[in-house]
Amino acid sequence: MLSASLLIKRSKFTNTSTSAILYKQFHKNKKLPPLPTLEAPQWSANSAVSSILYESPPNAKPVNQNKKNHILNCLVTNEPGVLSRISGTLAARGFNIDSLVVCNTEVKELSRMTIVLKGLDGVVEQARRQMEDLVPVYAVLDYTSSDNIQREMLLARISLLGAEYFEDLLQHHNKGTGTEVAESDLIKTQQQKYHPKNLPFSEMTRLKSQHLANIKLLTESFGGKVVDISENNCIVEVSAKPKRITNFLQLLKPYGLLEVTRSGVMALPRTPIKNPEYEEDDDEIKKKINEIVDVSQLPPG
Repeated sequence: MLSASLLIKRSKFTNTSTSAILYKQFHKNKKLPPLPTLEAPQWSANSAVSSILYESPPNAKPVNQNKKNHILNCLVTNEPGVLSRISGTLAARGFNIDSLVVCNTEVKELSRMTIVLKGLDGVVEQARRQMEDLVPVYAVLDYTSSDNIQREMLLARISLLGAEYFEDLLQHHNKGTGTEVAESDLIKTQQQKYHPKNLPFSEMTRLKSQHLANIKLLTESFGGKVVDISENNCIVEVSAKPKRITNFLQLLKPYGLLEVTRSGVMALPRTPIKNPEYEEDDDEIKKKINEIVDVSQLPPG
């Protein structure tokens, strides 16, 4: 076998194949340096709760005597029975839960509950403290008055056959349940003229295509999309603020809402951004106040 130095000298007079052999021999036993690795920090439940409490903005608000919606964020231990104890505490105080979202967090031992309920500020605050005193509960935060981001997901099944078929479907189910509703002459006339069973197949196909296009345009205007299309109906998905979801459902009612499911409100507070310009103004105001007011002349306390 030729030595490496001899191969180097002879490589000047050989073709590219010999050069490839030399390259392989010199780099055969050389290993590439290992890639840098980054170990993700392992959060404990105590550290995660402390981080969330530290990042949440202070929530100082005056007491309001009018009932309003409150958003409570509960950080609890991921174990059976916690939801029952929290809902029992709220039920004992006469609260009706309008929305409840429970999910695991990135920490294995920690779960997050987002509860929306309506009540007086003082009564809700007492319930919040009582829930916080429960053993498996780490903390209960009130996001009502803080600047937060709220999202809710909607899945709705909508009829593609028009309002006439939907009215006929309602009448059929009402008769099946024994609660008949009197039909108006206008509805009867519309059903006779525009009911899908009285239309030609081509006209009914064009009608469904037009309704689908209108529903799709309306859904995309609210930032959603059509996720399923069948012969007689479609399913749309929208993620937006709760008020936008309610307005979207009102606009979909004329097409015929067959089935609706809402996930419930999920909320996270915004992180406040400090403006150095305002901080300088506050410092100047404090200096002017100190120059005008003599602290030594003020009463003690």
